[in-house]
Amino acid sequence: MQTGVKITAFAAALAATFGTAYGVGRGIDPVVTEAKPAGHDTHAEAPPAPEGDGDHEEHEPAGEGPQAPAGGLQISEGGYTLDLKTPRVEAGRPADLRFTVRDGTGRAVTSYRREHEKELHLIVASRDLVTYRHLHPARAADGTWSIPVELPRAGGYRVFADFTPAKKGAENLTLGADLAASGPYEPKSLPAPSATAETGGYEVELTGGLRPGEAGELELEVSRGGKPVTDLQPYLGAYGHLVALRSGDLAYLHVHPNGEPGDGRTEPGPGVSFTATAPSAGAYRLFLDFKHKGVVRTAAFTVHAGDAADGGGRRGEDVGSGSGSGSDSHGH
Repeated sequence: MQTGVKITAFAAALAATFGTAYGVGRGIDPVVTEAKPAGHDTHAEAPPAPEGDGDHEEHEPAGEGPQAPAGGLQISEGGYTLDLKTPRVEAGRPADLRFTVRDGTGRAVTSYRREHEKELHLIVASRDLVTYRHLHPARAADGTWSIPVELPRAGGYRVFADFTPAKKGAENLTLGADLAASGPYEPKSLPAPSATAETGGYEVELTGGLRPGEAGELELEVSRGGKPVTDLQPYLGAYGHLVALRSGDLAYLHVHPNGEPGDGRTEPGPGVSFTATAPSAGAYRLFLDFKHKGVVRTAAFTVHAGDAADGGGRRGEDVGSGSGSGSDSHGH
C-alpha cells in the first residue's frame, strides 16, 4: 500500500447481514459497534439482501462514466490463495482466528514486505456494514497467521487480508474469505447516511463524497469538545486510515491519506484528506481510524456514490473505540 492516491478494491459475493463484533487479546485494533439510538434517527431492521455473484454494475444509471475496477473479489488472485483455517466460530466465545496465505505451489508464504509498519493488515467486517475491525495478527515461522477474537453475535462476516509478498515483482493483494458465527441471527439495517459521527467523545465531520468511476476528495475533520484536534498522532505511519465498503457485496477500498507525517506539508489535524474512486454507484460505509492521546479510535459514516441525497448534515451514529492504549490494546 502506498500513501497518496492508492486504492485497493476488493469484494465478497454474498450479501447476508449480521451484528456487531469485538475482540480480545493482543493485536486488536479499533472496534466499531452498532449505533446507539439516542441523538439520531433509529431505523427498522431490513431483511438480508438476496445472494448474488457480486457483479451488479449492469444496474448502474446511465451517465455515470467509466467504472473503477473492483478488484479482490475472490479468495485467490495473482497466484496466491487465502486459506482460512477458522471458517466458523461460536458467537459469544473466544476463538483463535487462523489463516495462511499460499502461493501457486500450495506452499505457505513466509516472507512479506512491511507496509505501513506491518507485514499484513487484516480487516473483519460485518455483512450489514455496522461493524468494522482493523487487526494485526501474529505470524508463526511456518506462515500461519493467528489472532484471538470474540464475536458476540451470530451472523456472516467477511475477512480481508491485505499484503504484498516479498517476492520480486509481487504486487499488493487483498484476498477475502467468509467467516460465520453460530447462534441466534438478528439482521440489521445499514445505518442512515450522515456527515457527522461521534466516537469516544470525539466528533468527526465528513465533507466531499464518492463518485462512480471518478476520483474524488474526502476530507475528515476531527474535533473534541467543539475544538479542533491539531495534534493527531501517527498511526501505522499516517494521521489516519480510511476503508470504504460497498453495501451488498462488500466491494472494499483501502485508501491512505494525501500526505504523511514528516513530509513538510501534512499537518497533524484537524483535517485528514483522502482521494478515492468508487467502483460503482450505491451505498458505502466509511471507517476512519485515527490516533489521539495514545488511543486509536474509529469513526463510521454511510455515504452514497452517484446519489445527490448523501445525507449531508444529518448527525451520525455513536461508534465504539478500541479499549485502553498502547500496543497491547491495539496490536501495533
